Amino acid sequence: QVQLVESGGGLVQAGGSLRLSCAASGRTFSSATMGWFRQAPGKERVFVAAIRWSSGVTYYPESLKGRFTISRDNAKNTVYLQMNSLKPEDTAVYYCAATEDTLSKRILTISEWYNYWGQGTQVTVSS
Repeated sequence: QVQLVESGGGLVQAGGSLRLSCAASGRTFSSATMGWFRQAPGKERVFVAAIRWSSGVTYYPESLKGRFTISRDNAKNTVYLQMNSLKPEDTAVYYCAATEDTLSKRILTISEWYNYWGQGTQVTVSS
């Protein structure tokens, strides 16, 4: 079993930055894929970023490239999401997700492929 605990959310003004952390404990896998998703009120959960734990290769939707950066610290079993130039439309609950599988690029954007989820952390961007 894997436990994920997010932190780092909060209230920030438009144009500001936040860094989210996701600490993983329990079973960990060298072939894991870690991801971040977000869900705004009344909307579906959508893909934000993913990273392959072993290689560090990262993936983003085109709409977030250049503003969001996912990274990992193997020693701390922690994944980070650095968010810059935040906009009010980035307001959402952000969830960390993990799977022990090396997901292909085609499916790592799909939340159903992830087995483990954190409790979520609220990010609010004021205009």
